[in-house]
Amino acid sequence: MRVGIIALLHESNTFISEPTTLEKFEHDTLATGEDVRNGIGSSHHEVAGFFDGLANTEVEAVPLFAARTMPFGTITADTYNKLTERLFRELENAGELDGLLVAPHGATVSAEHPDADGYWLSRVRERVGDDIPIISTIDPHANLSQRMVEACDATIAYRTNPHLDQKIRGREAAELIVRTLRGEIRPTQAAVFPPIAISIESQHTFDSPCKPYYEFADRMRQREDVLSLSVVLGFPYADVEEMGSSVVVVTNNNPELAQQLATKLAEAMWERRHSFLGEFIDVETAVAQAVKLDGPVCLLDMGDNVGGGSPGDSTYILHELHRRGVSQAFVCLWDPKAAAAARSAGIGATVELTVGGKTDDLHGKPLTETFTIRGLYDGKFYEPEVRHGGFTHGDQGPTAVVETSSGLTVMLTTERMPPFSSQQLKSCELDPRSFHAIVAKGVNLPIASYGEICSHFVHVNTAGVTTADMRNLTFQHRRRPMLPFEPDTSWDKRR
Repeated sequence: MRVGIIALLHESNTFISEPTTLEKFEHDTLATGEDVRNGIGSSHHEVAGFFDGLANTEVEAVPLFAARTMPFGTITADTYNKLTERLFRELENAGELDGLLVAPHGATVSAEHPDADGYWLSRVRERVGDDIPIISTIDPHANLSQRMVEACDATIAYRTNPHLDQKIRGREAAELIVRTLRGEIRPTQAAVFPPIAISIESQHTFDSPCKPYYEFADRMRQREDVLSLSVVLGFPYADVEEMGSSVVVVTNNNPELAQQLATKLAEAMWERRHSFLGEFIDVETAVAQAVKLDGPVCLLDMGDNVGGGSPGDSTYILHELHRRGVSQAFVCLWDPKAAAAARSAGIGATVELTVGGKTDDLHGKPLTETFTIRGLYDGKFYEPEVRHGGFTHGDQGPTAVVETSSGLTVMLTTERMPPFSSQQLKSCELDPRSFHAIVAKGVNLPIASYGEICSHFVHVNTAGVTTADMRNLTFQHRRRPMLPFEPDTSWDKRR
């Protein structure tokens, strides 16, 4: 038996004015055939889990197509059409297949197709027919659609945030499809969509408020007739009708039970709705707290969350640290122009640089200050441990490390890089433990790596295209009413 493998992953932030183009996929991952296995097969990604799960079975893994790039703006219509045309061409040329393992992200938006994942999954279903099983993995930051659910026999979301279990979920999906092809099970699924969008600040699955809810879900998952059960936290930065949180339950040939359990799980989410709204600590308060705490303290810059598509050059926390004269503080900025100027000056030089705040007027003003160039690097690093996103290698381009006279260290990169690994600092001869404050441009993503280093984490409600308080974003297409936007929202589970 032969099972095809397809992956098309992008987290699309529609509040970013600049679109995502084909060049960004070509820079990161755009592969067909065996290049899919060669490029992702040894990573911590769910596609690697697909290969692992099919190994040593009677089922042959047939890699077809994989495309992935960093979260950014809406995918252009032309780019999306070229990606899907290539995907469908590989599917047509694959020969006879007995099943498909697919990895959409779940929060992909194209200019032509707002529910981009629902579109390509439905097209795949149309091409292979109803008799071939399709098992899907998704990121829990998916904005799940009914169209996505109807296109697949089973949908499995990662169960951790930071995402540390992607490969495990890939193996789970592979095991399900093998059991399905053997005739041991027949997956049936149902999803429920309560009118709530969980704040990104409240989505850490190893801590409250998510932890007790996930423990409730885990107890339900232990039922013998449940094949899979997923909490879909949602991605608040896509202005689409599907935006919001949801749940999906997969049972063995029992769609009525799947619907019943999904409704029960959604009701439990709704009962906890007010705990999912977030705290929203402002910059001044957050830095004041950090100064008093034992270090290192990680200040999570939620409004400039690179893992959510933001530019990575916000200066709000940088300015406050500089204003207070906080020594032994670290900030990473995506600033190719300043990085080039530092490289031109050379190690040991003292020069005036204008850093950050260059992308737009949403993420703070640039900081102009005199810096000493402490080091110049190629920006490449390797992370051996399992970290958020399944990444193992980082390449932030030519990088400069500069320092003010007060001891404020700024890393200037030429490529955007989510702070998924402390190797980002170590590869540039920086000891993370030597800093009192580390600014990480993320929300939950950095915790997996920096949890081994930092004594405290402070979520900072900075402005920007990934602001934690989603009420400050202008939505035109989301469902109404919905929490937290309409505080008096009620939910009739029968609708």
